[in-house]
Parts: sequence; structure tokens; C-alpha cells
Amino acid sequence: MSVLHWILSALALALLSMFAYLYAVTWIESRQARQLESKHSNASVTADIAPTSRTAVVNFSRSGNTALVARHVTQRLNATLFPLDAPDYRLGMGGLAHAVMDANTRRSKPEVLPDITPRTIDLKPFDTVWLGSPVWLYSPAPPIWAFVEHNRFDGQRVVLFNTFNSHIGDDYIVKLKAKVMERGARSFEHKRVLRGRMTQQLTPEQMLQAIDEQWFGPQAGS
Repeated sequence: MSVLHWILSALALALLSMFAYLYAVTWIESRQARQLESKHSNASVTADIAPTSRTAVVNFSRSGNTALVARHVTQRLNATLFPLDAPDYRLGMGGLAHAVMDANTRRSKPEVLPDITPRTIDLKPFDTVWLGSPVWLYSPAPPIWAFVEHNRFDGQRVVLFNTFNSHIGDDYIVKLKAKVMERGARSFEHKRVLRGRMTQQLTPEQMLQAIDEQWFGPQAGS
């Protein structure tokens, strides 16, 4: 067998492996999204009640886990909810491929940011802003970086919250904190919930219970 044949075979195997990975993750994400649909419908009954606090909850979510957490936080704090949309990352193999590529690109080119809607939000009426995002390649997802880049947090307490499968890079959190503080925030906190690997994750109920215990226990502030 020639060297060229070996190279072509290796490339074909790598492409097949990548396709299999994208297909498997897409299938799991789609299943999760279907399972979470009813929970989002039930949550909306209380999340849409007129807010009574000066707290905003801004979040980006792909499969719905971070969105569920955002609605839960919104209910707990009687806050105002602002979901972000990033068309490039919607469910499906194309969106997943964009997510992986863009998260990897940000490592060497942090100035490269995706389009999000809304790009800016009037946050002046709020004292506290919660920013929610999944974790991609150990970092908060690119849409939350884009939101921080385009908005100010003058005099506000900012709370970043993440759902993640295995690991968060603390260096990315330090960098995001620096950006938030540069944009006028008076303080920065980070809250997280480990859901576990995609085939052995916490159920949505277990995840929300962990949040209540770890984020909103007797010593947790609002």
C-alpha cells in the first residue's frame, strides 16, 4: 500500500470520526431539547409574572439547559429575563460545527465574535445582572462574550452562571471578569453547576435542586 493511500485512508477515517461525533452530540442535544420543552412551558407560567426586583437575567442556550436555569433564576429573584439568540449555533449538525469551530477560534482570536440578538440591552434600570451561558471548550460560549463586548454594566453587580459537562477553564473566567469590570461593573461573581458527561448527566430536576442548594441556600444572596 502506497504512502499516499495510507494518508488518504487516515484522512477518511478522521472525517468519518468527526462526522460520527457531530452526529452523536447532535442527537443527544436534540433529545435533551425535546425533554426540556414541557419544563420550559411550565416555567413560563411563573417566569412571565411582572418582575418586582431590579435584577436582569441575560442568557444564551443551545439545547435548553441554560435556558431552564435562567428561567429558574428569574423566578427565584422575580427578575426580568432576556434570552439571546445566535442563529449560527441553532440545534443541528451545522450549528454544532459552528459552535465548535468558533469556540476554538476564540482561543487565538478573541476579537472574533458571533452575531447575537439583541446585541445591546438597556441595563440602566437594573442593579444586578446575571449572565448565563453553556461552556464550550472550557470557556463560556462566544455569544456571552459578544454580549459583554457590546454592553456596559455601570455600577452593577454581575453574576456569571454556567452549566457545563466536565471542566471550566478558570483563566477564561478571569478574562471575562476583567472585561466586565472594564465595562463599569462594581463586582463580579461566578456560579456554576456541573451536569456531568452527556451520557451520564444530572436530570433537570437534580440540576435545579443543586442550584437551589448551592446558589440560593441560607448564605446565598439575591
